[in-house]
Amino acid sequence: MNWKQIIYDYVNFLKIERGLSKNSIESYKRDVNKLVLFVENLSASPSPMNITQETIQQFIYDASKNINARTQARLISGLRSFFDFLVFEDYRKDNPTDLIESPNITRKLPETLEKEEVDALIAAIDLSHPQGERNKTIIETIYSCGLRVSEAINLQLSDLFFEEGYIRILGKGNKYRFVPIHVTTIQRLNFYINEIRSKIIPKKEDEDTVFLNRRGKRLTRQMIFIILKQLAVKINLKKSIGPHTLRHSFATYLLKHGADLRVIQQLLGHESITTTEIYVHLDTSFLKEVVELHHPRSDLNLNKDEK
Repeated sequence: MNWKQIIYDYVNFLKIERGLSKNSIESYKRDVNKLVLFVENLSASPSPMNITQETIQQFIYDASKNINARTQARLISGLRSFFDFLVFEDYRKDNPTDLIESPNITRKLPETLEKEEVDALIAAIDLSHPQGERNKTIIETIYSCGLRVSEAINLQLSDLFFEEGYIRILGKGNKYRFVPIHVTTIQRLNFYINEIRSKIIPKKEDEDTVFLNRRGKRLTRQMIFIILKQLAVKINLKKSIGPHTLRHSFATYLLKHGADLRVIQQLLGHESITTTEIYVHLDTSFLKEVVELHHPRSDLNLNKDEK
């Protein structure tokens, strides 16, 4: 079986069996195609069935000249997934990436905003035109529900269950989750939908989309990024922020105020608790305060007069 057929089967596996998003599938496919281009230039031109660890190492060494450590680690992970698929389907008996180590990567902690900084961003929005009301609503929705920007721009009117106090979110891997929505955000959404969106004629493909531009089309990720950048400049905020900063800030605020990590995991739609655990490292000062207050030996902290 040739590379083309194998890659076709692999893409179907990622789509059907693993339920990955379109972007994730394209990323995995791109990794394999890079390997294909590399092996086609070799005199031996090994097939996917007999490609060796040495060939993979040579490919990674060649690729690493133009990419950073994080991208290199992602490339190795993508190739490992591909060869795991070949082993799973009995095309191969071994995975040639098993003994290849990924570079050590220092995990970069995400930027976060204090509640007052988010409030300042929202307060800086010009509400004298309809787009201002829309921008205020989408920023409030992203922050108060901890949404990914893609989840916000793809939010549908049919996903709003205000009487029950939930919205339905289509997250990564085309998996749905229900997220509680605060009453103030419900009020904000209702105002936008009834007073602003109702005056826009949506394009046919976006009739059910909540957030629309003036021409009736759904907003883009880039548009939300630009809106936030402009607001940051307006309030002289020195932090580098984007839509994901609001999501990080939501999670961090919940953790600092006592929310269980498993609950935060469900709210954010993280498949693994390991992804959620990064928020524990954002600000550990409150953990120290909790330990000092509730530690089983805290009653033994005698002051000098008691000694």
